[in-house]
Amino acid sequence: MGPMVWRLMVINLVVFIIQWLAGEQFDKLFAARGQTWVEAIQLWRLITFQFLHASFLHLLFNMIGLYFFGTMIERAWGSRTFLRFYLTCGAIGGAMFVASNLMHIIELSPFNIGLVGASGGVLGVMMACAILFPHIKVYIYFLLPIPIRVLVIIITVGYLLNVWRGGPNAGGDICHLGGMATAAVWIFAGPYLPEFKLKQRQGAWQRKMQQEDKLRFEADRILAKVHEKGIQSLTAKEKEILQKATELQQKHNRGPGPFGS
Repeated sequence: MGPMVWRLMVINLVVFIIQWLAGEQFDKLFAARGQTWVEAIQLWRLITFQFLHASFLHLLFNMIGLYFFGTMIERAWGSRTFLRFYLTCGAIGGAMFVASNLMHIIELSPFNIGLVGASGGVLGVMMACAILFPHIKVYIYFLLPIPIRVLVIIITVGYLLNVWRGGPNAGGDICHLGGMATAAVWIFAGPYLPEFKLKQRQGAWQRKMQQEDKLRFEADRILAKVHEKGIQSLTAKEKEILQKATELQQKHNRGPGPFGS
């Protein structure tokens, strides 16, 4: 078990004990909700709801998933990247639930405290394993081995059908799908991000070189004017250009400035 997976499991267990002692009001303060705009803009809920659970079984199954799948991703990416990934998947899944609740696509029952559970993050981690380690097998109830790719497809189709039909826990399944989609985007966009950033840096470098070339050209023109008419003929703008050219030349350690040593 990776150190971050261990810490997350301990935090989830401690928070569950606090939930049990504090009662329903604690849940309502920290669950993800979107029944009003005030609740929707309380952004801390997108993190805190991931550490709340509706029952011990809810906690147990999420922690089993976090233990098996989270350990693999933490080993592959390191603890910090894994934590950012895990919380981001859960937060975006929670945001999708809040938006759906706010727009009345799904509704909370009068007795529902809102969205709770680590499932969005855990299913995001599971999706990551299915993409990065597609040949591993998952033993359902420790008996039936299923390739993780097949399992993810079955789960995704089940969630989509339940959301489309407005079935039980449709709001939770919106969060699950959001976490899984976030994981897929995170991984598939990843290889392209360094290339995109490199192109941006290359473009910025080319623009910088063009500006420096233009500055040098202007400095040469102004020096020619000084040679012909004297320095008193320069305008304030031309003197400013010469000063910038001098600073640029000194910065690049190319010898004395335009006025000589």
